[in-house]
Amino acid sequence: MYLADKAWPELGDYVAEESLAVVPLGSTEQHGPHLPLATDHLIAESLARAATEETGVLCTPAVKIGVSPHHRQFHGTMWVDAPAFRDYVESLARNLTYHGVEKLVFVNAHGGNVEPLREVGRRLHDDGTAFAIEWMWDDSIPGLVDDLFENNGPHGGPKETAMIMHVARELVREDQLAAARDGGIAEIDMDEALVHGARTFYDAADNTDSGVLGDQTEATPEKGARLFAAATEQLAALLGWLDDRSLDGLLAKPHVDPQPGSRR
Repeated sequence: MYLADKAWPELGDYVAEESLAVVPLGSTEQHGPHLPLATDHLIAESLARAATEETGVLCTPAVKIGVSPHHRQFHGTMWVDAPAFRDYVESLARNLTYHGVEKLVFVNAHGGNVEPLREVGRRLHDDGTAFAIEWMWDDSIPGLVDDLFENNGPHGGPKETAMIMHVARELVREDQLAAARDGGIAEIDMDEALVHGARTFYDAADNTDSGVLGDQTEATPEKGARLFAAATEQLAALLGWLDDRSLDGLLAKPHVDPQPGSRR
């Protein structure tokens, strides 16, 4: 159920009976010469909409600009600093609790958002307001990703390329797939990226001229459809698992006995 398509009276039964919602989040940042800057938020919103249509869970509009300063050298990349992003999402989450939402899934498709989203979840958990967790689509199906791609990449690689071929093929510049591969890093060896055990780079431009990693020519729409179906299934299962649990069972456990001050 997509919140923004509803008139407010149509949400009355939901807020009276249900306590679960989904918030899709991504970024607006470079994804090489072959993919749109919208890649991450397109993936997050498409998966969130598909899983919530299947389960009947409430889905909010997407947060489309995330923590992306590490892509700032490339035209069009937009970002907010991590503290601002964290505070915005926390405020949004607390807004939803006003309408009775007690459990939240942040459907995330951008790595830079992960740590701030987990901080939001920790804050809401610690003060007993809500239970909020971050879900990343490719982390839910790692075996399938490995099976489909020999040279995957964490950014703008074949898995994201295949997903956009599935959800918005008209936005993929298929004549640029080889250029993306050849101008980036096709095969990734993290050991070689370290200097005496230290990670010495901060920005994507430090490593890749095209802005991306992996072999984009391995992507196909058919592979994208398989990824999308498998990830949607995992997200729907997560929503079912969370819907079956009470908030009390998800929040922080009490201090172990003896309780502080109990013997004073």
